[in-house]
Parts: sequence; structure tokens; C-alpha cells
Amino acid sequence: MFSSGSHQSFSMEYETERLYLRVLTADYSNEVCRFLSKNHTQFEKYEPILPANYYTPEYQHTILNCELKLALQSKNIRYYVFLKENPTQIIGTVALHNISISTYSSCEIGYKFDFDHQHKGYAREAVAMAISIAFAALGLHRIYARVMPDNTASIKLLKDLLFEEEGFERECIKIQGKWQDHLRLSLINHSSNI
Repeated sequence: MFSSGSHQSFSMEYETERLYLRVLTADYSNEVCRFLSKNHTQFEKYEPILPANYYTPEYQHTILNCELKLALQSKNIRYYVFLKENPTQIIGTVALHNISISTYSSCEIGYKFDFDHQHKGYAREAVAMAISIAFAALGLHRIYARVMPDNTASIKLLKDLLFEEEGFERECIKIQGKWQDHLRLSLINHSSNI
């Protein structure tokens, strides 16, 4: 368990009914590279322009080292998702970004899942666990998400998990070289008011 500034703690690995969620070390750079490379067409339409060497084990090795340091500081925590029935293959990620333990007591959530493992409830299961980590383990008050308006599957997933629309953030993220509007949704931890 790792402690944050608010004296809450989180684990580097969780399990759900069908999944393992793990913060990975750089030893997994080849597996991460395979996961990202396999799904690059699907993922890139929602991401900024990536460096030319992004899909290399060397680049992912560096990213994993950075992610581990940020997780240990409770700033950003990315969990890679594995099926219990195949615990060596990455099928997705769910991340808590921009964690603010102080007055804001919030974070942003993001996720992506392998094309072959969509529409099976895995994303919902993993995101629900990440919500539990943010609220129960980190003690946060609020989680928000930014979603491009055409990403209807992601919007539906968040609404199914009781996120509520707050409105549009105009030209808030540069996606594939163009500033894009994003729908902002949030979920409040009402028990944190006690």
C-alpha cells in the first residue's frame, strides 16, 4: 500500500470478478507496446499526435518508469487491465490523472480497451474499480472525464456509472493536430461531505 498526502492509501494491484488491475514496471514495455500497436488506429483518433518512436519498447520503457514514479507520488495512477483467465495479456488501461488531494480533492479518469475485448463489460468493471480506488482508497471528492462528443460508447459507459454531464469545454484538447471540443462529465463522492 502507498500513502498519499491525505493519509489515504492505495494498492498497486486490484482484482475484480474477472479482471486484474496493475500498475506496471518498465519490465512490461514489450507487452504495453504490443497492446498499443495492435489498437493504434482505434486509439489515435482520440489522442494528440504521438512521437515517431511511441510504438517502441524503448519509448514505453521510459513512459512506464515515469508512470511508476507518478503513481508512487499519488499524482497519476495508470492501471493496466488483464483478464484473470489470461493474466499476461493487457486488454486495457484505466487511469486516474491530475490527482489533487488538497482543496480540489479530485482527479480526471481516462481509459482505453483492446478492440477485441470491447462490448463485454470489461471497461465498465475496470472503471467501476477505479472509481472505488479514487473515492475509497484516495478519499477524493470528485472525478471528472472529458470525452469527444462522437465517442458515444464512452459517454454511455460514464452515464451508466452515474456520471452527469456538466457541459462542453470548447477547444480544450488538441487531438491529431486540431483543437477539439470535449463533453465534460463528473461523479461526486457524496460521502466525502460527512
